[in-house]
Amino acid sequence: PQQVVTNTDAPWLHEPGATFVTLTLHGGLRGCIGSLQAQRALLDDLRANAQAAALRDPRFPPLQLAQLDQIRIGVSLLSPMQPFACENEADALRRLQPGVDGLVLAFGAHRSTFLPQVWEQLPSPAQFLAQLKRKAGLPEDFWADGVRLQRYTVAKWDEPERRPDTDAAQPAIDP
Repeated sequence: PQQVVTNTDAPWLHEPGATFVTLTLHGGLRGCIGSLQAQRALLDDLRANAQAAALRDPRFPPLQLAQLDQIRIGVSLLSPMQPFACENEADALRRLQPGVDGLVLAFGAHRSTFLPQVWEQLPSPAQFLAQLKRKAGLPEDFWADGVRLQRYTVAKWDEPERRPDTDAAQPAIDP
């Protein structure tokens, strides 16, 4: 496999960007941390979220050095947030775009998001929204006039799986 090295001086890396970094271990989630709004340079956001996903995701113990060669990295670059006005929950469910929409749900102090990739595990709008409410600490059947939704899309890159028989012979490319 060919490793791609990016020049960190590239101008687009210094423009504001919001990313999520997802780490997987043997196909299972191992960390996922991100930014919903572009508030710093894309490169800085990516570095900070990669470090946080590895060391500070509260769902997992910090990643150990011995695990690094088993971790796969996924990066999602978020589009700007768009208001997702809806009359009620049924209207929201009708208008959600499975596989496309990332969604932020907010109600009072409760807030959560699912990246569009979550549609792979929760393919129906009803499941997606119910679990998003649960993640926010609300009952799955909760709905109130104060619920606010925002949608976004992502451009996503995933590190390919390594094949043990070929990767060991590949020289590392130093950035």
